[in-house]
Amino acid sequence: MAAAKSREIVRLKRKLGVELLWIYLLSMLKDKSSHAYVLRKEIKQKFGFLPGNVSVYVVLYKLQDRGYVKSKHEGNRSVYSITSKGKELLKEAKKKLQNTIELVG
Repeated sequence: MAAAKSREIVRLKRKLGVELLWIYLLSMLKDKSSHAYVLRKEIKQKFGFLPGNVSVYVVLYKLQDRGYVKSKHEGNRSVYSITSKGKELLKEAKKKLQNTIELVG
């Protein structure tokens, strides 16, 4: 079995995908405000995986509840943007990921 198709790599891709969805969302929101459905499509294009519709909303609601994103209504849709607290969280997450990569060197 090739390493790229091993169970370990498949599991790693899953863990780095959906389980870290909050990092991808904050990363995209640092550049511009957006609707949840647009974020979902852009995650597929930029990061190579398609989270479920509900997953994106659940994560955004949790991030909003904790003060990392805020939303405003435009018609019948919500537009999400990152807060300064969210930018700090993203900065810390990036540091942690970089440190982990360095450790496995």
